[in-house]
Amino acid sequence: MNKIIKKIAIVGPESTGKSTISQQLAKYYKVPWVPEYARYYCAALTADCTLQDEVNMFHGQVALEESVLAMADTDFIICDTTFVTVKIWSDEMFGKTPQVVLDELHKRPYDLYLLLDIDLPWQEDSLRDFPTMREHFMEIWHKELQALDANYVVIRGIETRLQNAIIAIDTFLKH
Repeated sequence: MNKIIKKIAIVGPESTGKSTISQQLAKYYKVPWVPEYARYYCAALTADCTLQDEVNMFHGQVALEESVLAMADTDFIICDTTFVTVKIWSDEMFGKTPQVVLDELHKRPYDLYLLLDIDLPWQEDSLRDFPTMREHFMEIWHKELQALDANYVVIRGIETRLQNAIIAIDTFLKH
């Protein structure tokens, strides 16, 4: 019988510390983490991102997550973002979401989402595009998570961000 491994997703707008806190949480709990596939994919792009690229990033994120889950020997894993990001970016950039993504949204739930707040200062990065639209994307994340009826907690704090995330995970794990 296969053990059910919980998935904890770290999500939010650009430059909210998702990758950093994902790695810190995985180290703290000694659990595997799934990196953000899109970051590697976009870094290798030689032209503007297309809707097909979004589909490719969806498949890549899912495959990466499934491979980590297959090897995990823990009660949970940490996911640095989810393919909900593909939906958000596709809607923003192309005005629509690929059907393959829409079909999978409710089939691949996460047990807990930590939605990182926009209270961190913007960090410039060649893969980040919208420094003036963080509030907009924060609202979209709330709407998307609510539409999924997701269990989520907003994580705030500059100095206390990691501790607040640990408290949220510990509280979740106790239930």
